[in-house]
Amino acid sequence: MSLVCLVVLLVLIHRALAQQGFLSIHCCAIKNITDPVTNITWTSDEYLPKAVGTCEDVSFPSISTSRYSLARVFSADNQNSWCYYLQIVQGQDYLVRTTFLYGPVFRSIDETLFNISIGSTSISQVNSSLQSFVAEGIFAATGNNVNICLVKEKGNAYISMIELRPLNDKIYFDGDSSILKLVSRVDLGNEKTSYRYPVDPADRIWDFDPNFTRSTSLNSFNLNLQDVNTSIPLQVLQTAVADDKLLNFQLVNLDISHENYLVILHFLELNPDIQAGQRIFDICVNGEKKSDRFDILKSGKPSRYKAFTVKVKANGFLNISLIKASNTVQYGPICNAYEIFEVHDIDVETIYRDVEAASQLKNVLVMENPGNQRLRKWLGDPCTPSPWEGLDCGERNQTLIITKLNLSSMGLQGPVPDIISDLKDLTELDLQNNNFSGSIPESLASLKHLSKLSISCNPQLNSQVPRNLTEKKNLTIDFQGCDGQEDPESADSPQRSVYFIGGIAGGSVAFALGLGAFLTCFYKRTRQHNDTTHLVVKNPVYLMPNMDAPSVKLIVQCFPLKYIESVTCNYKTMIGEGGFGAVFRGTLPDGEEVAVKVRSATSTQGTREFDNEVTLLSTVRNENLVPLLGYCCENDQQILVYPFMSNGSLQDRLYGEAAKRKILDWPTRLSIALGAATGIMYLHNFAGRCIIHRDIKSSNILLDHSMCAKVADFGFSKYAPQEGDSGASLEVRGTAGYLDPEYYSTQQLSSKSDVFSFGVVLLEIVTGREPLNIQRPRNEWSLVEWAKPFIRESRIDEIVDPSIKGGYHAEAMWRVVETALVCLEPFSTYRPNITDIVRELEDALIIENNASEYMRSIESIGIGGVGNGSSRYLSVERKPLPPIQSPIEPSPSYSEILTAPQPR
Repeated sequence: MSLVCLVVLLVLIHRALAQQGFLSIHCCAIKNITDPVTNITWTSDEYLPKAVGTCEDVSFPSISTSRYSLARVFSADNQNSWCYYLQIVQGQDYLVRTTFLYGPVFRSIDETLFNISIGSTSISQVNSSLQSFVAEGIFAATGNNVNICLVKEKGNAYISMIELRPLNDKIYFDGDSSILKLVSRVDLGNEKTSYRYPVDPADRIWDFDPNFTRSTSLNSFNLNLQDVNTSIPLQVLQTAVADDKLLNFQLVNLDISHENYLVILHFLELNPDIQAGQRIFDICVNGEKKSDRFDILKSGKPSRYKAFTVKVKANGFLNISLIKASNTVQYGPICNAYEIFEVHDIDVETIYRDVEAASQLKNVLVMENPGNQRLRKWLGDPCTPSPWEGLDCGERNQTLIITKLNLSSMGLQGPVPDIISDLKDLTELDLQNNNFSGSIPESLASLKHLSKLSISCNPQLNSQVPRNLTEKKNLTIDFQGCDGQEDPESADSPQRSVYFIGGIAGGSVAFALGLGAFLTCFYKRTRQHNDTTHLVVKNPVYLMPNMDAPSVKLIVQCFPLKYIESVTCNYKTMIGEGGFGAVFRGTLPDGEEVAVKVRSATSTQGTREFDNEVTLLSTVRNENLVPLLGYCCENDQQILVYPFMSNGSLQDRLYGEAAKRKILDWPTRLSIALGAATGIMYLHNFAGRCIIHRDIKSSNILLDHSMCAKVADFGFSKYAPQEGDSGASLEVRGTAGYLDPEYYSTQQLSSKSDVFSFGVVLLEIVTGREPLNIQRPRNEWSLVEWAKPFIRESRIDEIVDPSIKGGYHAEAMWRVVETALVCLEPFSTYRPNITDIVRELEDALIIENNASEYMRSIESIGIGGVGNGSSRYLSVERKPLPPIQSPIEPSPSYSEILTAPQPR
């Protein structure tokens, strides 16, 4: 992956000093603009080279101020990254806000997808389906510059505005190395307006929440905050929401691929009559108590303000509850504002010493070679997301270092830069085929790891090598002339003569080997051209992932990237998108249709999940598991190839997009349930070492052309922990709505976690409803919690999908519903194993099929009026199920994990 960066020279930075060091870039503006509301001065990036990006007017009706409806568009086919290179102050915290406007000018362009990153760390993905998108991050400056980069996945990258703001509030970082991405920043109690600069000196944008109407709003406009040590604006803190018992804030539809969050709650006591000990409350996040008996005024300081900061893990939603500590406390909870951030670990970056040296090297070379196009690509971080042209990098102590510098054949002139010696970890330096002049710098001898120096074919260069280099042990110096002969001026070097003689002998051998290789390749190429008209698959691999696994060797092909591009027609048809990345349809040369999963740059399902899927599916094979046909791991691409499942997923068929939805009759649903359970049973009983899927859900149950169910997506799968295993406690993986509450609370993985998730799938099959939907009434948010009372009261007719009513045998339905109920027991001890579930579903399908045969026979002779439109099957009465005994220490209930006590 090539990296081409767009440098923003901050020649106009002095104009931003009026806003305390603000930098505000309005891309493509024809002149500087001062916003009449904020008085912020926006500078243009139009002074950059015209060849880099184009300017487009993306105005549309929803944007009223035309001067802000411009975008710089980057569309070069051979580039996939562009960076704005901004100067900053080391040690300072910064807020960076990027705005992306998308309008009618793009309508003829295919869908665009790219990532926005701070340095090498991606914080958000931009999708052209949105007219406007804003991504905001907070980072601590570790150097004197930062790259704000656009990394393209498909289509054209574009950007409209970049805002850089220094932050002086230390609540965001606690000594850790991370980057924060804003999820929500809300001024509670405010119902009319949003605040930013100049109200907030740091230009944070505080939005009001029009939906929070349940609790009492408080305000005080006579506050004196002289003693409050915070940068939070007075206008934000002077309003709040309060309640006698409970305040609840919920954020849903969070990125399920991200799990680490920072929650900051801002409290200011607005009632001057309240003293310490009178307003006390507990703070809970996702049902877990994070602060016991929190008291804003209990500090010994005169300040009535306090901020509460906590890092939490979440899976798709956050529920923050402030609960009155006890009935003896006089006042209930209050809250003035909150901020929620995703916490992103900083991706590995180049050591700052090498960044500075590479940047200075580039500047020196550009001064002597101002028109060199290859040097223009040397921008941003020299090693990531991919190295500059001519650089090789390695990793050491969780940082990247520059190990090789190849400047050969770049048409460079001027002296050899002395600054090269500052690249302390350099092992190879190649200066061949240029027009360097002067002498070889003696400072290169300070490079302790340098083992190869190539200076051939530089006619103007004094090839007399400094003695401190010729005496350097383990250093090979190549200085032949342009015609391949030794430079006569330097024949006095004994070491050079040795290498020259060795070179002749080695060259003879190399020539012979090369000639043989050429003839062999030519012959093979001719045979290949005559025998086949399509790309050839290379390197089939045979993987043995675990010593405890059986001795099974399954062929998984390693496809070349060009082969993938060929079978997908350059990724022409996208058929889906998930946590790993986009899925494209393709056709192999033999006519087999395939689904090609391409990992996105921002996917948290990265190398570990990719390797996991390849390794696991190279070992297991079953008719109810989606097989892996092959993979590609080339040019930083990670691609998986599967057979195409023409009937989509179970989720699509039950309640997906209207175009994919299809009515499934009850016998087909039963067959799908049995097939999926059989696939899971194969995993759980695999060769004495149970494999746990960890993400069973209806979207991971795929249907082939004959509606045979196949379990898919094994990126999160794990071998079940065994006695003696280290690290048996695993990070929780799964999907909201399907997650086992016991696994969530204890982080102890077992096969019964898959059983719980499958119980949710069975309810989906019966009801045709999604597992979690907050658009429904509050008591119907969770499918599990909604369905349980109906089942226990034997009222299953009220929850059955209307599209199959009258089309099922009651006994078969009851077996499925009761199986689902016992799968959903909160304690894994009381859940059945998957083998028992398969038996129950087999019995249910036998009952259903026998009943169908019987009904068809009596319909054919007209018995009992059944053929006259009456219901096919009669209900069977069931007694209510007895309650399940629970252990003394209960696990959290399903609703406690997946739903909130009160909606916002």
